[in-house]
Amino acid sequence: MKLFSTVACFALVLGLLFWPESQSEMDSIETVRAARNPDQKAILVTGASSGIGRATALLLAQKGFFVYAGARKEKDLKELSAIKNIQGIKLDVTIQSEIDAAVKTVEAGDRGLYGLINNAGVVVLAPLIEVSEEDMNFQMNVNVFGPFRVTKAFAPLIIKNKGRISTTGSLSGSATWGMGGPYSMSKHAIEAFTDVLAMEVARFGVHVSLIEPGNYKSKIAENMRKRFQERGFTSKGSRYKNHLDRILAEPKNGNHDANPQEVAQAFLAAMTDKNPKRRYLIVPNQKQAEITIRSVLKRVAQLNKGHAHSYTRDQLVRLLDEELKK
Repeated sequence: MKLFSTVACFALVLGLLFWPESQSEMDSIETVRAARNPDQKAILVTGASSGIGRATALLLAQKGFFVYAGARKEKDLKELSAIKNIQGIKLDVTIQSEIDAAVKTVEAGDRGLYGLINNAGVVVLAPLIEVSEEDMNFQMNVNVFGPFRVTKAFAPLIIKNKGRISTTGSLSGSATWGMGGPYSMSKHAIEAFTDVLAMEVARFGVHVSLIEPGNYKSKIAENMRKRFQERGFTSKGSRYKNHLDRILAEPKNGNHDANPQEVAQAFLAAMTDKNPKRRYLIVPNQKQAEITIRSVLKRVAQLNKGHAHSYTRDQLVRLLDEELKK
């Protein structure tokens, strides 16, 4: 009885300490509880401060998802958190401690995590025989190891909710172009990352997809030039001086100014379609679509040419027909 009395008194003290001081405080607590819709699915978007990431975060929030919007700068975090259904979350995909902290933040939010969108990315444009190892490491650290780290960290939450994982690829994951080697290499790696990940998590009811944009409005090239300038990089002494001068110059208006809303719509489809596609190619014009598809077909033709087990044209067409029916 004495033990019971002691415990009861202790509980009473705790209750008095943490009991709301006023009716308004009680109403505030109830409002928070009511605002947290148990049926509202949560999605994490990395690189949400601008361009495709921001457009995607805004669209998902408008459609009723709760969005954890990853960004690095405090200014961007405050702006994102001021938007309904969005919580800015500090997240540099190259820093494991920030990724771990983001996991804890999402877990503390008690919403679970249904979707992960690996969007954070950078671009390094330089000739492969001259690009520095530092720049190559930077390219791969963000575009390849970033999605790897974040996906690995959040996989338990996604698996628990039988959710979705999408990553921003690029038509450069299929097509290649001079000076684009580092970037294209990183996006080719994401092609394999997506396919293997899809095989491995299908058993848990998790869908994996790759959104492959063409040229859309983004700060990725602007950030590249800024980084080069900060490091004092110039084209002096390069065998490709004219090409590099064009890359370092401010771009003219063109397809890079296309609205990224189309890409955001593709991410929404990947998160909501009953049977999401493995790949969503989203390009602003027919030329970019042709470049991408021709690049894949050219690789098939090269692989098939001149060996003991080559296919005839008719056999290749039949194989294509079989894939188109899937």
